[in-house]
Amino acid sequence: MTDVKENKRTYLNKNPLHIKWGKWKRFIPIYIMMLPGFLYLFINNYMPLPGLVIAFKQYNARKGIFGSNWIGFKNFEYLFKTSDAWVITRNTILYNVAFIIVNTIMAVLVAVILSELNGKRKKVYQSVILLPNLISTVIIGYLVFSFFSVENGFVNNSLLPAFGMKSIDWYSEPKYWPFIIIFVSAWKSVGYNCIVYLATILGFDRAYYESALVDGANRWKQFKYITLPLLKPTIIMLTLMAVGRIFYSDFGLFYQVPMNQGALYSTTNTIDTYVYRGLLQLGNISMSAAAGLYQSVIGFILVLGANMLVRRVDKDSALI
Repeated sequence: MTDVKENKRTYLNKNPLHIKWGKWKRFIPIYIMMLPGFLYLFINNYMPLPGLVIAFKQYNARKGIFGSNWIGFKNFEYLFKTSDAWVITRNTILYNVAFIIVNTIMAVLVAVILSELNGKRKKVYQSVILLPNLISTVIIGYLVFSFFSVENGFVNNSLLPAFGMKSIDWYSEPKYWPFIIIFVSAWKSVGYNCIVYLATILGFDRAYYESALVDGANRWKQFKYITLPLLKPTIIMLTLMAVGRIFYSDFGLFYQVPMNQGALYSTTNTIDTYVYRGLLQLGNISMSAAAGLYQSVIGFILVLGANMLVRRVDKDSALI
């Protein structure tokens, strides 16, 4: 028996590849599960990368991507030299900042409330809260229209008269739409965003809460001194990911919900909707590619900057 063990030890020492294969073999099921997501990521995100060269060319379908004429940074002039450049950049950034703040706060609060529920009620509330995220933006646009329609809307016909107020032409008044869009975004997104926070909260050690309860801590103190500190890494991670897309906008939210009304462009026009309208009018694919590259580069820089800031404040909470 001793000779058999000695021979096996000698064989393994002489064959390090066998040892490495033994370590990798147990992870094969995980790699197989990872393969579909990896293929999607590669096909959708990495294969199109050579096409970024379109942003620096005057694209011609006959000549192809690499055969089209090189024009340098002229495609970027459409974004920076237009009189609307400041408006669309301001709207895109400010809306996303508002979304990050409002949606994060609401998602955390909803996740905490759901974590306190038990039984069938919890499943019902989870399904109801998640439902808006599954509804098409086109349908959401018509739901909003049913509330704010000038002639037949619920607000003008039922709500405002009850308070003795006059009807409002909502689709001609830009000043109301920042609040409407932020509200619609929260209603649509909070249910989905809270899933991550809820899963994190359910993974906390309940001993913390039991000890706090013994010490006389109420629900607010438990949230402030236990839940929130333990949630901090998850909040920071999701916030950094959101910062990376701060120059992007939900196209359907800003195009379908305001019904593409020209009177509302001052408060609903973002980089994405502006490029889309420009693409419809000019048919300039290169300009659209330049806008996408600009958004990606700025988003990447913002993620690195925000991560460096977080790293200085709390190294353990940094994403990278």
